[in-house]
Amino acid sequence: MAEIIVALTIMAMLLAGLALSMNGLAKFNRYQLVRLQCIAAAQAELDSITATGKPISDEDFHRIWPQISVSIKKSDGDDQWQGMELVNVTASGRNFRKEVEIQLSRYVSRNEPFTEGK
Repeated sequence: MAEIIVALTIMAMLLAGLALSMNGLAKFNRYQLVRLQCIAAAQAELDSITATGKPISDEDFHRIWPQISVSIKKSDGDDQWQGMELVNVTASGRNFRKEVEIQLSRYVSRNEPFTEGK
């Protein structure tokens, strides 16, 4: 009887440890998902600004990434980047109690953006 009780206790401890590790992995996975969404949103904003000269419309942005917010800052290029514009895009999202924030930057030409037919 003592052997059965010890075996059951060890099994219960192993199952509890497995459940805790699975919970930790699930939280890490959700954090990585929010991080990936922030990177995708920031990259899409930079691509849109580079290609069209303007960011993705708010309606489209919130339809694609409903829980991600984005801010865009533009500044003049300096030194070898004179005549270009530095675009900083910061995307942020929330995962439980953790705030995820990604910042991407790119220099873009101030020339007229590409339009089809030109």
